[in-house]
Amino acid sequence: MSSVPPESDPEDTNKQSFWMPGNYQRTVKRTEDAFQACNDIVTCFQERARLERQYAQQLSEWSNKWKPLVDTSPLYGSLLRAWQCFLSSADRLSTLHASVCRSLVSEDGDRIRTWQKETFHKKLFGGFRESQDFDVGFARAQKPWAKRLKKLEKAKAAFHKASRKEHTAQEREVHAQGNPDITMEKQRKIQEEREITHQETQKVRARYEKVLEEVTRYAPRYMEEMESIFDQAQEEERKRISFLKQAFLSIHRHLDVTNNESVKAVYNELHNTLMSVSEQQDLRWWKNTYGPGMPTDWPQFQEWMPDKKLKKAKKEVEPKDVVMERSVMIGGVRVRALYDYVGQEPDELTFKAGEQFLKTEDEDDQGWCRGMMDGGREGLYPANYVEVV
Repeated sequence: MSSVPPESDPEDTNKQSFWMPGNYQRTVKRTEDAFQACNDIVTCFQERARLERQYAQQLSEWSNKWKPLVDTSPLYGSLLRAWQCFLSSADRLSTLHASVCRSLVSEDGDRIRTWQKETFHKKLFGGFRESQDFDVGFARAQKPWAKRLKKLEKAKAAFHKASRKEHTAQEREVHAQGNPDITMEKQRKIQEEREITHQETQKVRARYEKVLEEVTRYAPRYMEEMESIFDQAQEEERKRISFLKQAFLSIHRHLDVTNNESVKAVYNELHNTLMSVSEQQDLRWWKNTYGPGMPTDWPQFQEWMPDKKLKKAKKEVEPKDVVMERSVMIGGVRVRALYDYVGQEPDELTFKAGEQFLKTEDEDDQGWCRGMMDGGREGLYPANYVEVV
């Protein structure tokens, strides 16, 4: 059974986009990450160098211990020379591993440290000049775009607010038409109110469309400037990857110390792994590890299993301040319905014009209040459908 990729919210995905204000920081941070990676690489192979030195010392000690015994052994001829060859091979391996230790420290370690010093320039008060240059470049390119986005968001909010107000006015007009309890004069006022809200909506809509057009017109220039800075950051990252790849290959050459076929196979495999460094494979791995390709444990039917007998927990006594806080919420404001309303959702109230009930929560941003009918039923209702008694 193929796994279904997890659905992601388009709005959340858009917020994570490189083009959104401030999201370039992940690219800027690569400089500091690469500097720290150099420190970790040097420390890692310094430990390996100590292991090589210890192994060389142990080989030498083992050979010196057994040489006198082998030389005075009862063996002779080619058999004796074969035994002695094991010891002389150990001496040569000891020398070789000692040289590996020196190469890892003085050659590979110093090479990475030198490149690190030449590539990363620390600032007086922390951070790196390279990071600051990219940060300033991205911020400069993004500043006018961020201002336009903020202006666009404000225009959109105003348009949605006006549209919501117009929609409410339209509903009031529909409910008022043909209602004998509402005078013609009041119906005329409701109709005028609806026309005013319509005109305001059209006015705000035009402003919103104008700002959107400005943002759309500026987008190509913004993308060009951002991509220009991003390409510079990519080029610096390419140089780092290329250098570290060569550094790894150099370390590999120093560690590949034998022509034994079994050991050679191990180092050939390592060499092939180093030579197979690929941007595409790295990106594919990221996708399958942290992106849409991640495996998901989708819900499956599970049989019911009886729970183990648990000790009853002591009933917690609610603090006094919680009880007092609840008592403050008791009560409300008495309101009277101006129009009939039939709830469209399970959490909405249904009432008729003239009916009275309690308003228990004030109006929210969407134009809804919470109330409680005399029978005890609670729910939401449009704020403009009632008046305070």
